[in-house]
Amino acid sequence: MADDKIRLIRARNAQRGSFKRQGLSRKLRLEDTWRRPRGIQSKQRKDYRAKGRHPQSGFGSPKAVRYFHPSGFEEVMVCNVADLEGINAETQAVRISAKVGGNKRAAIQAKAESLKIKVLNVRVPKAKVEKAEKTEKATEKKEEVTDDE
Repeated sequence: MADDKIRLIRARNAQRGSFKRQGLSRKLRLEDTWRRPRGIQSKQRKDYRAKGRHPQSGFGSPKAVRYFHPSGFEEVMVCNVADLEGINAETQAVRISAKVGGNKRAAIQAKAESLKIKVLNVRVPKAKVEKAEKTEKATEKKEEVTDDE
């Protein structure tokens, strides 16, 4: 079953179209996101062959792997530690919500690591890193002091 899903995910990525916004190469400030051409004389709106394709049916992904992460896991949004309860670690992965703060994020990441659940947007809080660096420096200083004596 897993091999079949991986095959379908690869097929989804292979058939995905790249739809270019009209005038993208001419204006630096335009973003590379699809916008429907609306001009009355627009060649791209009129579907001239060399002017770029339009999104249409047939470019979607297979239903079996729709909304799946490219790694093959189904994404589950998590806002607190209690949301980790009913997650299947073999088929689902966790994405921590952006509105979650640093302390709660660290708690969620620790709990997910203990449950062996994959976290898609792992972030190491700066405060935690700084604390770890300070403790390392403090232990090095203690070792130097003990060596001197």
